[in-house]
Amino acid sequence: MNLPQHVRLVEVGPRDGLQNEKQPVSVADKVRLSDDLSAAGLSYIEVGSFVSPKWVPQMAGSAEVFAGIQHTPGVVYAALTPNLKGFEAAASAGVKEVAVFAAASEAFSQKNINCSIAESLERFVPVMEAARAQGISVRGYVSCVLGCPYEGEVAPAQVAAVSRELLAMGCYEVSLGDTIGVGTAGKTRQLFEVVGRDIPRDRLAGHFHDTYGQALANIYASLLEGIAVFDSSIAGLGGCPYAKGATGNVATEDVVYLLNGLGIHTGIDLDKLIAAGQRICEALGKTTSSRVAKAMAG
Repeated sequence: MNLPQHVRLVEVGPRDGLQNEKQPVSVADKVRLSDDLSAAGLSYIEVGSFVSPKWVPQMAGSAEVFAGIQHTPGVVYAALTPNLKGFEAAASAGVKEVAVFAAASEAFSQKNINCSIAESLERFVPVMEAARAQGISVRGYVSCVLGCPYEGEVAPAQVAAVSRELLAMGCYEVSLGDTIGVGTAGKTRQLFEVVGRDIPRDRLAGHFHDTYGQALANIYASLLEGIAVFDSSIAGLGGCPYAKGATGNVATEDVVYLLNGLGIHTGIDLDKLIAAGQRICEALGKTTSSRVAKAMAG
């Protein structure tokens, strides 16, 4: 299969990345990060999450962030909304696209959100109905698609089943997430081959964590399977709470460098992207996890 000519990156750093930080992150720093990312050419930015600050303290102030960012024409500014209450808060903040998430592993679903996969999907029904009524798009996530910290390997058929449910409910796209980063290129190709039997590949995306250093290899394997949408996080922000010391999300800078080398268009300015990563890392008092940013700085 020929590689896609264009790839869309879904920037999850402001949400999936920052929610793992230990220290508080100011609304001003979150706003600046989103603005820097849109200025670098990102066309899709997951800005925040409308969840209880009791559970995810770093996502407090998401409404203020949405109110403060520069809404660049053509850029999607999305939010994670795990339930109807979160969706209503997001809609009130003017959010035009939201995301919901389920797991491919029963054990992970129980440990993570205290309910079965079927129960978690049932919770999304009122969210989907409200989104449809208000003309708000919904994107779906499936976690633990290539391995679970409690169950081990996860069957691709199970991933396909959960993905079908999300699409049937009204999600326009489903992102398949290697939450603990154990996937390999061969397993990734097998996953998309199986899931792709039932679901058009232009409705699937990849979300890879770099815990074992395999994220870029898995993205290349996905490209070979015709996948053209990937989630990534500026400066590799975000950890993996199930693998101590793991870097977590693949760095957006590294993905753009890979795609540039393959001649695949993203519309993203790598220099501006690296600068954006440096600014947020300075604010957080940490160093970037992007290998490309480190190499180009040194």
